[in-house]
Amino acid sequence: MVSYSNHKDDVLKRLRRIEGQVRGLQRMVEEDTYCIDVLTQVSAATRALQSFALQMLDEHMDTCVRAAVAEGGEEGDMKLKEARDAIARLVRS
Repeated sequence: MVSYSNHKDDVLKRLRRIEGQVRGLQRMVEEDTYCIDVLTQVSAATRALQSFALQMLDEHMDTCVRAAVAEGGEEGDMKLKEARDAIARLVRS
C-alpha cells in the first residue's frame, strides 16, 4: 500500500496542474515570450514540484516509515535509509 492511496485523485489533480504549468512554459517559448517572464514561470513550476515532493515525503514518513519502524528489524532500518536518501536527493535538487 502506498501512502497516497486514499487520496490518489487529489494527488493526480495536483500533478496535472503542474503538468499544465510546464505545458504553459512550452507555449511561452513557442510564442517568444520575454526571457524573464519564462524564468518566473520556471520558478513557479519548480516550487510546485518541490512542494509536491515534500508532501509525498511527509506522507511516506507518517505511513510507510512509521509502520516499518514500529515493526522493527531490517525493514525499519531499510525504510529509514530510503527516507534519508530521498531527503538528501531533495536537498541537492
